[in-house]
Amino acid sequence: MRRRPGPGSGSASPAGRAGAERSRTVKPARFSWSTRSGRALAFQAGFLLVLTVAGWALWRNTAHNLAVRQIRSGFAFLDQRAGFDIGEGPVPYTPDASYLRAFAAGLGNTLRVSLLGILLATPLGALVGLGRLSRNVLVRSLSTGWVEVLRNVPLVIQLFAWYLVFTQLLPDPTGPLVLAPHVYLSKGGLQLPMPVWTGGPALERPEITAFGVSGGISLTPEFLALLVGLATTTSASIAEIVRSGVLAVAKGQTEAALALGLPHRLVIRRVVLPQALRVIVPPLTSQFLNLTKNSSLAVAIGFPDVVSIANTAINQNGQALECILLIMSVYLSINLATAALMAWYNRRVALVER
Repeated sequence: MRRRPGPGSGSASPAGRAGAERSRTVKPARFSWSTRSGRALAFQAGFLLVLTVAGWALWRNTAHNLAVRQIRSGFAFLDQRAGFDIGEGPVPYTPDASYLRAFAAGLGNTLRVSLLGILLATPLGALVGLGRLSRNVLVRSLSTGWVEVLRNVPLVIQLFAWYLVFTQLLPDPTGPLVLAPHVYLSKGGLQLPMPVWTGGPALERPEITAFGVSGGISLTPEFLALLVGLATTTSASIAEIVRSGVLAVAKGQTEAALALGLPHRLVIRRVVLPQALRVIVPPLTSQFLNLTKNSSLAVAIGFPDVVSIANTAINQNGQALECILLIMSVYLSINLATAALMAWYNRRVALVER
């Protein structure tokens, strides 16, 4: 005989069940001290307040010390005449321009060498990384030697070595090396044809004269030494990232593709690399950021990047704090933009590969 549940049994009345559900859904306030999240927010707010007060006190003390020592402060100096020359750069500049214009010229040089360095280091590192996995002993040995040498020699030493090559070991500009038609390399730098607009698209081709090579685009030895040094050094680290990413792909994927009759080159390009990108992209971002920051070593070989311009400005007006803040802002902005772009690409790759 089946027993009907009573009021005290496991089955409750509809009103009781509704009350129990309401009691379960009622949550304590998020900002209450009695909750873990509330206490965490309170601690974070207190820590932020302490940092704000400490920063304000530091800035006030710095401003007071500068005033006592009669040292100028502020960024009004950016409107003053710079008075020094900048040898090259994509931003038009003359010594009569302001310090702000000079910093813009230095920023243009930093962006130019960083972007070209990334564009050169990425495919070069990918080729060396795949070469380390090659079945050919010679290719594998050369790739391993490339990685081991470049990763274990300080970058500044490599920059000095490349600077010596481009300024001492190359022929004079009157007898340059001909790398291609109208492409010349000498102690004066690298001369390339330059696109111009003269009633229509055309090329301004450099020509050899009695005094050297004139016309076209000229890349100075300082720029070439910095670019080659950054690209080759970063390519060694990128090669290891690519190699580890390829090895992270399950061997069964490669074996299945080979069993279908695909050639080894097509297996790497169509099967392995698309899956390895999910492993490669995050550490690759760090290498791009390192290349941008390492471009500040340009000051060692005389390339007029933003750090070199800031040093000259400090020597002239003595406002070191402001110039250092400008340098920090420049590199922080560039690297945050690069990280955001690579994060977007990483999400896109992850979405495609699902």
